[in-house]
Amino acid sequence: MRCKFCNTAISDATFDLGNTAISNALIEEANLNSVEETFPLILYTCSKCFLVQIENQVSNDRIFNEEYVYFSSLSKFWLQHAKKFCEDIKNYLSLDSKSFVIEIASNDGYLLRNFVEVGINCLGIEPTKSTADTALSNGVPTLIEFFNLDLAKQLKQKNISADLIILNNVLAHVPEINDFVGALKVVLKKEGTITVEFPHLLELIKNNQFDTIYHEHFFYFSLKTLQKIFTRHELSIYNVEQLDTHGGSLRIYATHEGNSLDISSHKKSVEKIIKVEINHGINKINFYSQLGNNAYRLKLNALKYLVAKKILNKSIAAFGAAAKGNTFLNYCGIKKDIIDFVVDETPYKIGKYLPQSRIPILPFEMLKKAKPDVIVILPWNHKEEILAKLEFTKSWNAEIVTFIPELKCY
Repeated sequence: MRCKFCNTAISDATFDLGNTAISNALIEEANLNSVEETFPLILYTCSKCFLVQIENQVSNDRIFNEEYVYFSSLSKFWLQHAKKFCEDIKNYLSLDSKSFVIEIASNDGYLLRNFVEVGINCLGIEPTKSTADTALSNGVPTLIEFFNLDLAKQLKQKNISADLIILNNVLAHVPEINDFVGALKVVLKKEGTITVEFPHLLELIKNNQFDTIYHEHFFYFSLKTLQKIFTRHELSIYNVEQLDTHGGSLRIYATHEGNSLDISSHKKSVEKIIKVEINHGINKINFYSQLGNNAYRLKLNALKYLVAKKILNKSIAAFGAAAKGNTFLNYCGIKKDIIDFVVDETPYKIGKYLPQSRIPILPFEMLKKAKPDVIVILPWNHKEEILAKLEFTKSWNAEIVTFIPELKCY
């Protein structure tokens, strides 16, 4: 394959997770006996620009279709995170009723509704009809489209451009990175700002967060590599913040090269994090090989723990029918003979089955009825919020466990 950013030939895989189903492609009961399609899930690292990526095996419109089931507003954590961001960025950029905000991959409008409430004009661009319809019903202007250079030019022709463009955990989902970043430049006002939140590749490797790898995520970014991508499109990263989300994320602030915002910024925060990345070896190809080795050791430890519990005739359930959980389960080869069921709070997921593992998804209330001996938290990045919800399970001494970054019982 060739690097999707710099076109350098890549021959050696960094980490092969095997053939897996699309992580969010939940199975309807009527289709349980049908053949399920799987695709290679192989991580590669470009030896020139060090962009970590998977080969595009699945088209975007197949992943983000009408059956897409991730709704951000169902998480109290993301609602609070979004509200704080909107309050902070409003003050940071002095946004007011004359400003215009665009969010790309706006989901169900959970973030933009904070701008609507204070009278700041905005537009969400969201390709999945299920989530976009929810946003529209809640009064958030939303365009049901994939964002790309063609759409950006259409918006520009209609005099639609933004003082702020928001991308939260979406840049990894974009198959054509140069087209997409080039499109951002087209719709950004002269003194506008782009904010991008993304899981930090350095934390992913350091903390063995291999379950972040799935077919929806084409790319995995270090700040150093992302700076190269933005610079190619004459955009400058002028500030960066470290976040706790997804086990360690970055939020960058970018603008047009050479404008007053770019010239006046000192970029010390950017230089500091890039220095940390380089000190860890982010610009050396052998740095990336540790991910596969560490994931394999974690797999063995997880299986040892779960099988030992099953030998003792313990019942095991899981919390959270999340995409990252499916990567973990399918890489480890864990199926419904090990984990009896998974509970979830998303109505659209209840009654379906996890892809490949075929573990049934049941309502949260099932925990009280079944009283499992062990509960595995799959979306470990929301561990604190979930542990609070599971406090009642201590009444029957349930053991709660997470496996990433390492096995830990609560």
